[in-house]
Amino acid sequence: MAGDGPPVLVVTRLDDATADEVITELNRRAVPVVRVDPGDFPTAVILNATFGGGGPGGTLATETRTLRLDDVRSVYWRRPTPYTADGAMPEQAALWALEEARYGLGGVLAGLPGAHYVNHPWRNRDAEYKPAQLSTAEGCGFTVPPTLITNDPGRARAFAADQERVIYKPLRETEYTDTDGRALTVWIDDVPPDLIDSSLRHTAHLFQQRVAKAADVRLTAVGDLLFAVRIDGSPGVDWRRHYDDLTYTPIPTPPEITEGVRAYLDAFGLVFGAFDFGLGADGCWYWYECNPNGQWAWFPDHITAPITAALADQLQRSGESV
Repeated sequence: MAGDGPPVLVVTRLDDATADEVITELNRRAVPVVRVDPGDFPTAVILNATFGGGGPGGTLATETRTLRLDDVRSVYWRRPTPYTADGAMPEQAALWALEEARYGLGGVLAGLPGAHYVNHPWRNRDAEYKPAQLSTAEGCGFTVPPTLITNDPGRARAFAADQERVIYKPLRETEYTDTDGRALTVWIDDVPPDLIDSSLRHTAHLFQQRVAKAADVRLTAVGDLLFAVRIDGSPGVDWRRHYDDLTYTPIPTPPEITEGVRAYLDAFGLVFGAFDFGLGADGCWYWYECNPNGQWAWFPDHITAPITAALADQLQRSGESV
């Protein structure tokens, strides 16, 4: 592929190591890149979008770059920080300004003509809902462990007793902090029935049968390319808590999994997806979830390099649709 030409827009926060890998590869290919974090708007980002003349036209300017809105090759939508408002504004005025930013700047960034999105932010949003994921996964032929979403403590205890071993999963990776502002993570973990109490009534909770697994599998899909990695060595349920104990081995993707992954991406209109499976002791691939914007840059270089190249290939495209 030839370098130069219209720029790639990377929408993400400053401390995004995954995006850094792709940007470095695009720079190596001499592909122009503009990086924007919507959380910097309006303090450090100036928007001038025009319509009515074949638009949108106009510009988006950061402290170091100016982007023509009618000249974007592709958009890599990663992990921007939340929209903000001036802290000196009254509370209701700040909330109003924040929503105006979300629907103003956010709407412009989601509607760039001819741009190739990886992934489009609205497709990411739709694909983040766990109930929709579970339903779609079954429809695509994946083996999904028995799962219950409920706020009924009695039903949850009965489900846990019936399944013998049950895990709890958060329905979304929502930013969560303690009283001192320190970031907290809600991990996937075992849940004995006697730990389920009346506090369950406060919101929806997801419980799932714990798979008797031999290993975990992270499958990263970039368009038609699939990169499956077997993960061994986790002493607990959630392998993300034990990176230093893990080993990673690229493995082939079974044909039925390949077919299911492609059907799943098509169902949600995704170009990219990070799929998690449990590799059962019986050899079955048990579907857990698909993060439409999942991480992959922590893998060793021999695994990340082809994923980086595949994403750069997608973004280096002109804006034809997938």
